[in-house]
Amino acid sequence: MKHLVKLLIAAGLASAICACDATSIDAGDSPGPALELEHGMMVLGRQLEDPYSVKNITKALQSLYPTKADEINVSATDLYVRFLPGSQEEYDKLVEMGVEMLDHPVDYEIVREGDYYHDPEIPEGDITWQYAVVSPDFRFPADIPFEVLDKCHITEHEVFTRSGEEWIDWEAVERESFRLTGNACLLEDAANTKAGAAKPSGCITLVDDRNPGNPEGVNGVRVACNVFVKIGQAYTDENGYYQIDKSFSTKPRYWLVFKNKRGFGIGLNLILVGGSSSTMGKHSQEGCSMEVSMESDRSLFARCVVNNTVCDYFDRCKTAEGTIKAPPSNLRLWIFQKLSASSTVMMQHGAVVDNVDLVKKYLGDWSKLVKWFLPDVTLGLKDDTDYAGIYATTVHELAHASHFQQVGVEWWDKLMEYVLSSYVTSGLMTYGTGGEQNAGYCEVAEMWAYYLSSRMYMDRYTGRKVLFGTSFWFYPQVFYYLDDRGLDFYRIYQALIPAVTDRDKLQDKLLSLYPEFRNNINLAFNRYL
Repeated sequence: MKHLVKLLIAAGLASAICACDATSIDAGDSPGPALELEHGMMVLGRQLEDPYSVKNITKALQSLYPTKADEINVSATDLYVRFLPGSQEEYDKLVEMGVEMLDHPVDYEIVREGDYYHDPEIPEGDITWQYAVVSPDFRFPADIPFEVLDKCHITEHEVFTRSGEEWIDWEAVERESFRLTGNACLLEDAANTKAGAAKPSGCITLVDDRNPGNPEGVNGVRVACNVFVKIGQAYTDENGYYQIDKSFSTKPRYWLVFKNKRGFGIGLNLILVGGSSSTMGKHSQEGCSMEVSMESDRSLFARCVVNNTVCDYFDRCKTAEGTIKAPPSNLRLWIFQKLSASSTVMMQHGAVVDNVDLVKKYLGDWSKLVKWFLPDVTLGLKDDTDYAGIYATTVHELAHASHFQQVGVEWWDKLMEYVLSSYVTSGLMTYGTGGEQNAGYCEVAEMWAYYLSSRMYMDRYTGRKVLFGTSFWFYPQVFYYLDDRGLDFYRIYQALIPAVTDRDKLQDKLLSLYPEFRNNINLAFNRYL
């Protein structure tokens, strides 16, 4: 857990600053590996007339079928709404109800893309309006403010033909509504692709520079796209392939949402940290594919690598070789590009520091902000420029998360308190010197995390001998020594129980679990004193 306090202070600061200096570009239809994406807060322009509103679809129907339109009652198939959750709990409640939310309105011109939007009328630090499309029979929770912005009629021309309406060309009605509402330019853009209505599909792949000839799929991320209130989405499979669940006649706006289908989320997007997003701009209604590499946008590359690393780690937690407890499925990870420090605070899952005064002293006003966000893992990737570096850092923190699953909140609180106290007495040396009270918690935790990250790193990059953490006062070398002699990480993990709070207790537990390794265990611990 590297430089925890410094990181959390910066985390609060980073979450409150809007980086608005991105350069606008035309992404084109087929973004290549060097595509630059825009960050900071998006900039909205004028409000546009929604061609999918019941009112406008009715007008389009009357325009195309003036003698028969009165026979059809255009009813609302969807409601365009916005919610104003007052807390993370209220936001999560909406998510549990199946509401897919965006932090920006979909009926406004986007002057400049960005990672997030915050309504200027909502105080900074509060959750902004969340926009969504729900069914007309949706039961709005009584305790969360909401507003119905419009009643919409979204037709899928392949499946919406009903008995007695075979004469209606709903795709033509949709195009007519675009023309009548002043959005014909969107149809003209789509016509240039020579494509009709289609369900977008594609593939999002990721290149590891140490294995450039074998791109891997970006696994389990959500690809979403929209044209006004018509919003489609799909998760990528393990090979990175996706197909959106709705068809489009015009170029949709695409973005990747790093809320993985396994449950974990990679944030942060200002207030809400369910999963950060990378916008990809407008592309063909047939789909958008992308190959992500070190030459791609840095934030996108880091998010994709962290995403795949977490998926890989979850898969490694339970195999035919053995089992370690996976991190919580709804793990919440933050990425910071300008920091070198990382930590596994597990705050969302109840790990807190009882000494509130100590927290406030070093976090100041940001202490409330950080507790509001409740991160689990924070990743400082300033020094990790390639896939391998990001992989090693992420696995280190995931190893801590598995340790947390084994020992629980009370044990983790002592570790957190030690880290903060070490900062008080030793400045940036958050591991302390090893002589402080409760140093054993840090010793056991870091021995395990450095060892496991090295082990998995060498499994991924075969032929590379890398031993992390050997320069500190604690000794992951103990585990390296045992591993070389047949005691693998699945079995070592079983010794990380709540009662193991220092190296002596760790040695005793290993001896009790694996008496057949007694000589090697004693030799390892005696060798590294």
